[in-house]
Amino acid sequence: MKKFFLEFKKFITRGNVVDLAVAVIVGGAFGKITTSLVNDILMPLISLAVGGVGIEDWKWVITPATYDSAGNVVTAESALYYGNFIQTVVNFIVIALVVFVIVKIVNKANSGLGELTSIARAVTIEERIQFKKEGKTNKEIRTIAKQRVEKARLEAEEQKKANAKPATEQLLTEIRDLLKDKQ
Repeated sequence: MKKFFLEFKKFITRGNVVDLAVAVIVGGAFGKITTSLVNDILMPLISLAVGGVGIEDWKWVITPATYDSAGNVVTAESALYYGNFIQTVVNFIVIALVVFVIVKIVNKANSGLGELTSIARAVTIEERIQFKKEGKTNKEIRTIAKQRVEKARLEAEEQKKANAKPATEQLLTEIRDLLKDKQ
């Protein structure tokens, strides 16, 4: 039993589990914020634009309510509340848009960070010191580093092309030529 709890403790304190828990909590709070944005700000504006009736009240009455002579409901109405559905769809679109923008920003930041890292590694500290002694500015040193990174990228592409397997057409041509030689 002690081993079970030790394994559970190890599992629950792993980074992925904690990250997932944080993501769920933040996601729940984010969902509440966007729901409030849609329900309390966007939908009233849309309702105002389409005639002042709240979208959540839009419905298609299947069977109307029946009342007795005193005005009391005898049978409740049966209706499809399609306004609620529209509101939920708008909520989803807002959440999807915000998540998309966040992912775009994170990807852009990561690609920029990768580029900066490669540029920083392209010039060693000793070279940087030597360049400074030669009177080069930081901008000139960055240009040298960028040129080295670009040269390394081009060389890697050339190496990849050299190691690449021949295309199907080229292989078929070689097979045909080999078969011709054997005849």
